[in-house]
Amino acid sequence: MPEVQMDHSPKNVLLFSGHMIDAPDRKTPRFPADMARTAAAAIAQTLDEIGATRGDLSISGGACGGDLLFDEACIARGMVLELYIPFDEATFLANSVDFADGDWRDRYFSVKSKATLHIAPDELGPLSQGENAYERNNQWMLAAAARFGGDRLAFICLWNGQGGDGPGGAQHLMEEARRKTSRVHWLDTRKLWD
Repeated sequence: MPEVQMDHSPKNVLLFSGHMIDAPDRKTPRFPADMARTAAAAIAQTLDEIGATRGDLSISGGACGGDLLFDEACIARGMVLELYIPFDEATFLANSVDFADGDWRDRYFSVKSKATLHIAPDELGPLSQGENAYERNNQWMLAAAARFGGDRLAFICLWNGQGGDGPGGAQHLMEEARRKTSRVHWLDTRKLWD
């Protein structure tokens, strides 16, 4: 996978994965919209515990919910932000941002304006036979995060501890990240929402 260049070496590299805000028709709630402030506070506290600061690198997928809350918290700290999306932007917005009520689309564009955007089909080419776009994106983000060494990598995951709606979700990246770093911060939504 192509390596992204930075003009400095960050002290911390923070990789994030987390649930999207629930679609209005979701049968079993996983990340209700009214829990966004709770999640944002937990993410900010975790960044403080890690010691994330200006010049550190943050990497996420840019989806509504956990990703954008993480991105906003990183931007507030003056961190460098890289977004990695699995599809062309229009498809990504339809699948991962626009379905949610509220101002998530505006928040995505605000975050994007302060980030470097990486689009998988443009940089990695078309999917191979049998390859999953979300799993490929997770691997791509992890490779980008690990390029400065596993000792700098911290993974933050906003997750309910259960399998996702399909391949390539938070569980997949949690399993993969644990192979690269011991600095794993699991924000268990089953406890956060209580």
